[in-house]
Amino acid sequence: MDFRFSEREEMLRKFVREFAENEIPPKMESMETNGKFPIELMPFMAQIGITGIITPTQYEGVGLGYVARTIVLEELGRVCAAIPMAMQVHHMACAALADFGNEAQKKKYLPRLARGDTMGCVAVTEPGGGSDVAGTKTTAELKGDKYIINGRKCFITNTHTSDFWVVIARTGEGAKGLSAFVVDKDAPGAKVGREENKFGMRGANTGELVFNDCEVPRENLLGQEGGGIGVAMKTVSETGRTGMAAVALGILTCAYEEAAKFAQERVLYGKPIATLQAIQFYMAEIFAQLEIARLLCYRASWMKDNNLRFDTESALAKWYTCEAAATAAKRAVEIHGSYGIMKEYTVQRLLRDAMVTIPAGGTGEIGKLVLGRAALAPFKK
Repeated sequence: MDFRFSEREEMLRKFVREFAENEIPPKMESMETNGKFPIELMPFMAQIGITGIITPTQYEGVGLGYVARTIVLEELGRVCAAIPMAMQVHHMACAALADFGNEAQKKKYLPRLARGDTMGCVAVTEPGGGSDVAGTKTTAELKGDKYIINGRKCFITNTHTSDFWVVIARTGEGAKGLSAFVVDKDAPGAKVGREENKFGMRGANTGELVFNDCEVPRENLLGQEGGGIGVAMKTVSETGRTGMAAVALGILTCAYEEAAKFAQERVLYGKPIATLQAIQFYMAEIFAQLEIARLLCYRASWMKDNNLRFDTESALAKWYTCEAAATAAKRAVEIHGSYGIMKEYTVQRLLRDAMVTIPAGGTGEIGKLVLGRAALAPFKK
């Protein structure tokens, strides 16, 4: 096994790190204050391939795949997790269209996403729950050459920054009665609802979508009628979980760096606190979590790039890395002592952001259900 990154991947990491360190920090104060995504960064992210990282080149993407995507999201998350949070959902929309769209749909929507003209949005979660996809209540009824959609989606990323949304709605009974649609934001009967006020991931827009007799052309059906459960599960499992894992990996990387720097600079009892055994134990925990998470995240992405089944591996990467990011951020706050709870120190934001990754893109409990089944499968009688 070769764990080295290619020269192209190392160059991508260098470019994205430079972009993140130079362009994002000036936006962060306003993001923390108003919760708005800095949409003016989209053209710059498009130029270095972030917006079209997994989109095929024939649709104006760069088509570098999922290992490259994890590099991008990790480097962005190392500076500000809200930016890659929004980007990973953007990529989910790209994946859904690339995997299930017909040629006309791909030509219409994918270049706009790859160019960064708009952000991608995938709407699955409803007030009744996000994990229970089969329990979707939003309906879509075919009338003539249009589907009429009624219902509400909540906790959806990029609602207010996207010109169209991939929406899961019910066209029949049971799990096989779900379908996916591309809904333009100016469709009659469609509107954005409230914009959520989160304690973490400030700058990653989260909001509601409301459909009141929303008219969607029949040609906007994504895939086959009744195939919505497949669209939702594949997109969340393969792109959503790996994306959230990569975002959390960026947070974990930052927590490690901030904790290590502070431990070397903070002097107590006449010497840096890094010389104290208790601090070294904390740093050992964070370091181990980072190394394990990095291996899990890149393995899952490599498996996706090599067309291997990896539902268990993606669930493991997502669950472990998000939990590890929260634990590491808490340890980083503790290493900082009273400084750790002050707004001017980065670690308090890392803890808030890490907590948001745990339910996003599939809850930790769902991840453990997937892992539990995989653990027991070889011994099933």
